Parts: sequence; C-alpha cells; structure tokens
Amino acid sequence: MIPKLTSAEYLRDYTIRLEFADGVVGDVDLRAELWGEVFEPLQDVELFRRFRLDDELNTIVWPSGADMAPEFLHERATQNQVATKARRVTRG
Repeated sequence: MIPKLTSAEYLRDYTIRLEFADGVVGDVDLRAELWGEVFEPLQDVELFRRFRLDDELNTIVWPSGADMAPEFLHERATQNQVATKARRVTRG
C-alpha cells in the first residue's frame, strides 16, 4: 500500500517535516538526494523551498516537475521520527 502523505512543512536548509496518515511524523533532510538532471537545480535552497504537497500524486513536487516517491519519503520519515502529541513519553 502506498503511504498517504498528509502534510509537508519546510523547516530549514533541505529539511522537510513530513506527516503521514498512519501517524508517522519525521524530519527528512533531502540534501543527499539532490543529484542528477532533475534534482540538481533544487540544490538552490530558494528553489527547494518551493515544493508543494500534491494530493493526486500523494507526494511533494516542485515547479520544475521533480517529485519523490511517497514510499521513499515514508521510509526516511520513519527513520527520523519526531515526538508528536500522540506519542507521549512517560517518566518513571
């Protein structure tokens, strides 16, 4: 099943906070992914910041036509999860 991306927020540099319908929320640094003809222009942080969430493709896209697979983004977000209100840490 393709993960449903519900929110994407620019944080800094090449880092975006991604939130998925299954509750995964993670900060993903995409700097290392910006290579090749399609992605190299996004090394300009001002262009990188111009992404938007595309509900039809279920991922983030840039005006240049670049996009990233939602499965890849979900995997990266899972590796870099951040605390959310739904996930509380109890102190013992």
